[in-house]
Amino acid sequence: METDSYKLIHGLNYLAHLYLAGTDTGKIVGNFIADAVKGDDYLNFAPHIRSGIIMHRRVDSFTDSHPVVKESIRRLRPKHHKFSGIIVDMFYDHFLAANWDEFSPEDLLTFTNHRFALLIDHFHLMPARIQRMLPHMIRNNWLMAYATLDGLDQALTGISHRTTFVSRMEDAVEDLKANYTSFENEFREFFPEMQKYVRENGFGPDLERIIT
Repeated sequence: METDSYKLIHGLNYLAHLYLAGTDTGKIVGNFIADAVKGDDYLNFAPHIRSGIIMHRRVDSFTDSHPVVKESIRRLRPKHHKFSGIIVDMFYDHFLAANWDEFSPEDLLTFTNHRFALLIDHFHLMPARIQRMLPHMIRNNWLMAYATLDGLDQALTGISHRTTFVSRMEDAVEDLKANYTSFENEFREFFPEMQKYVRENGFGPDLERIIT
């Protein structure tokens, strides 16, 4: 069984989820809060936010089952064990942030400022866990920090200090440096397939009937 400390740090690829959500407010908010919404609790939210939660779950399922992502995780597993997937999420957010101009005509600072403003406007709808986290995220601008190895290292080290288990996340950037080209190539192979998956599936409220 996963521990609470593990659950609290699962799903940290916030930049990718916010990017994939596009410009739809409900999808942005739903994607952002999804990891703190368990089981059928998503039914407590308005349909436009439910669609974002559902989208997040489907994106996570696609990611977790993708052979390229599995290869990235496999490279880290001997050292980082069950935390390998979390680290790969953050590595991929690093590559998205570091190469942002290849994926969006909007600069990263403008994107993050807009998304943070929108999330603040919907703060009252968020689960308590997200309400506690969001101010720290904004203050330290996690989305932009991932663009640099120093920023990524600080984020991973902070997470390592907050978990009660030995994750060795504080050493993960050294693993990234040692295999930078391999991880980047895997990201570049995977992410366009993720974008295609999102485009082709739409992720509207009708997906509620196939999500548990």
